[in-house]
Amino acid sequence: MVNRRNFLLGSAATAATASLLHTTRVRAQSAHSKREEIQALQEGFVGQYQGGVYLLPATDETVQWGWFNNAEPPRARIKSGETIILETMMASQNQILPGVPIEEITRLRVDNPGRGPHTVTGPVFIEGAEPGDVLKVKINRIVPRTYGTNWNLPGELNLGQFPTLFPEAQAKHFYLDLVRGVTEFLPGIELPVRPFPGILGVAREESGQYSTVPPGPFGGNLDCREMVEGTTVYIPVFVEGALLWSGDSHAVQGNGEINLTAVESAFNELNLTVEVLKGTSLTWPRIESPTHWMTLGYDRDMNIAIGIMEEETLKFLAEWKGLSSREARQYMTDYGDIRVAEVVNQLKGIYCMLPKEDSPVLSSLPQADTDEYYVTYATNADAMEAMNTSALALIERIQEEKGLTALDAYSLSSLALDARVGRLEPGANNIHCLLPKSTWVS
Repeated sequence: MVNRRNFLLGSAATAATASLLHTTRVRAQSAHSKREEIQALQEGFVGQYQGGVYLLPATDETVQWGWFNNAEPPRARIKSGETIILETMMASQNQILPGVPIEEITRLRVDNPGRGPHTVTGPVFIEGAEPGDVLKVKINRIVPRTYGTNWNLPGELNLGQFPTLFPEAQAKHFYLDLVRGVTEFLPGIELPVRPFPGILGVAREESGQYSTVPPGPFGGNLDCREMVEGTTVYIPVFVEGALLWSGDSHAVQGNGEINLTAVESAFNELNLTVEVLKGTSLTWPRIESPTHWMTLGYDRDMNIAIGIMEEETLKFLAEWKGLSSREARQYMTDYGDIRVAEVVNQLKGIYCMLPKEDSPVLSSLPQADTDEYYVTYATNADAMEAMNTSALALIERIQEEKGLTALDAYSLSSLALDARVGRLEPGANNIHCLLPKSTWVS
């Protein structure tokens, strides 16, 4: 493994072939540079500036497998407002690749208890970021690799939404047709490729080593599929420099991610512009797209997650539009499109999409099929029970009507399901599971 203290400024190819003499000369030439970022690089940070953009490759030197730690030495240092291009790795430090059998994927998880499967690149130190600030992260461009994998891990690991109902593990590998923007699930079944970082987060305040699996106010494993190219993520800062990571790179994911995973891929390029916002505070991350604002809520209890999302939405509407609590609640009822991000990362995630332009009041969510969707629906005082009932009904339905195996129906639902929360009512949670009919192509 390359020592961070002895890295070489220059391209990866140059670094692999340059002599020690050349290394010494480059360092000597840069020693008197007034650029703080060059001095930071000399102090041990990995990567380099090229054309005003910081490049951070994914190597064994620049990634961690399954852990966050706010004492992790930064692998890059940038100024507020600068752009950084990250590479990311496949899961388990690039060990889950096309053709790797489910037995090996299972072993990698069983042999590493407590550690997440994700490989995260970073951390990136952002100059000027201090606790109480907000990090504004604009996702400029995403270029995934041309392959990915979806798997479930029931059995002794007991992972996924329905591990006892689908007790057999399975891995499916995918080729991503980036020209057409689709991947084939099975002949006649195609899914749109819509890459986003499953993990985008900063260091938490608490010291110590923490699994990458559960998300939190620091962001992390949010698995919100709206975080695509062109969106901006706002994340509260808890430590000096923020310490930004990304990984768990997704190519395709359904809302809920119910069998445990998306189409897990890696990014050849994750292009981010990062800015420190002073005088702004957040309790939970927020997401901005060209058309919507999104508020989030996560908790082990899905009912509480919905409550957090509701509180965050009302607070945001008071800030954004100056609405009273009563007005904000009515606005959320009229315009808020509430969806399930994921239910398999220890914490369950809920988000609310608010249009930037007042659109017509949202129609009630369907309880039966429409021209565009297959639909199942359930209501229960417990939101997770309603989610379980509605999602399982959809899995069983497409298995029977489309002639899929149970595991393929489970996998397809994890990749294509659109799980939404209906009108918020005291004592009743309404979950509508939609699956696009366009998934089946001629």
